[in-house]
Amino acid sequence: MADLELRGISKRFNGHAVLHDISLKVADGAFTILLGPSGCGKSTLLRVIAGLEPQTAGEVLIGGHSVDRLSPADRDIAMVFQHYALYPHLSVRENLAFGLAMRRTPAPVIDERIADTAQLLDIQPLLDRKPKDLSGGQRQRVAMGRAMVRKPKLFLFDEPLSNLDAQLRTNTRIELKKLQQRLGVTMVYVTHDQVEAMTLGDVIVVMERGRIRQADPPHQTYLQPANPFVAGFIGTPPMNLWSGTLDRREEAWGFRRGSLEFPLPALPSDIQAHAGADVIVGVRPEDIRIEPTAETSVRLNATIDVSEDLGADQILHCSVMGEPMIVRVSQHP
Repeated sequence: MADLELRGISKRFNGHAVLHDISLKVADGAFTILLGPSGCGKSTLLRVIAGLEPQTAGEVLIGGHSVDRLSPADRDIAMVFQHYALYPHLSVRENLAFGLAMRRTPAPVIDERIADTAQLLDIQPLLDRKPKDLSGGQRQRVAMGRAMVRKPKLFLFDEPLSNLDAQLRTNTRIELKKLQQRLGVTMVYVTHDQVEAMTLGDVIVVMERGRIRQADPPHQTYLQPANPFVAGFIGTPPMNLWSGTLDRREEAWGFRRGSLEFPLPALPSDIQAHAGADVIVGVRPEDIRIEPTAETSVRLNATIDVSEDLGADQILHCSVMGEPMIVRVSQHP
């Protein structure tokens, strides 16, 4: 395995910039997620790492060595795409062996690697089947196996689970995480699904408009988002964000947005210095409680417009003085 470093990567298509000065270090053995909405540049960045797209500026290093002048085949990486890209006329065994055979790997080594990989992915009964005889989850495991048999320095995944149904996606996600922990391999994984990002990644790299907005462990990204974009993108349902003014009345602090006003708890000194300034207040839906008679630090009168029943939880879409607010409450207090 090997580490990955990106230094000042920029990419332009027909004069239009899609990546802006991307610098990132991925530690050896880390599971790193590139997360962001469609069009943010995450798949383009992955293709630059793979050598499928030449960058306009910057440098890609794998294992401490620049690979900018190397072709994709010579970078010692393996890539798993959203579409499985299996050869339909070949059996599973032949699909797994194809890349090794092209590199003139000895037949005994090929057989040994296929056996080890098939056991690891639990696809031994599938080795003599053709792709058309497999389910979507089985095809995805074969695609992963084809990458694994090569034992590359770096694994790249481009939304590999997006074609699976919800239950299978959850199961495959768990198996992929177990596999990465067992093998200790370096993986870079592209997704727009923040649940996948939170459950899989050691580090989440949140991207917006071709720029990295935050690169931190999942828990830190959730609790300490770097800016309103990250705060609103991470979390299901998303954080409530209100733009308004920071007020100070004698010793008390408050927030005001039109007719919406409410007091604020004690504020850090660096924020107190901005009394009267425009601010953004963010509150996670799960940090709001429905307690009609309880004394809380901040109390608001809300009207429930829509309720979504998720079984264990309810998602309440509310209105507070004309402003929308989302609340997540447990149905089993």
